[in-house]
Amino acid sequence: MIFVTVGAQMPFDRLVKTVDQWAISRGRGDVFAQIGPTGNYPSGIQWTKFMDPAEFKHRFETAKVIVAHAGTGSIITALQLGKPIVIMPRRASLRETRSDHQVATAEQFRRFPSVVVAWDETELVARLEQIDDLAGLQAVGPYASPGLVGAIRGFIDGNNISSPA
Repeated sequence: MIFVTVGAQMPFDRLVKTVDQWAISRGRGDVFAQIGPTGNYPSGIQWTKFMDPAEFKHRFETAKVIVAHAGTGSIITALQLGKPIVIMPRRASLRETRSDHQVATAEQFRRFPSVVVAWDETELVARLEQIDDLAGLQAVGPYASPGLVGAIRGFIDGNNISSPA
């Protein structure tokens, strides 16, 4: 199953419409979307506007692949579950969000092998065409690595302070 999520605060019709059209053109009946507060409803995929946390968690856990906006919660949840995720950032210029913070988020997370970024609808369709070949990686833990914790602890304790060159 492919689980599409756009978060609960704003609709992301551009992403949902693209996935819906792709699913129709490919005869995909395995797509379920959480579409948020919108008046535009998909015709080729199953959907709901909102879901409770338990259902959301279940959909995320049982999905083979996640397709989402570039929200940190969605990305980190996919990484923690070892799921591949295709993200498309919302754009402020298209009035999908108030700033381009999701563009910056996508830039940072695209370094993870299981995070695939689509910058626009054309790229999203191209990524969807490869969706059955995507694979997750080993899940990341919910906490920082011991090395990072140690480095931060050392910095706070004043043990790792270096002077600028």
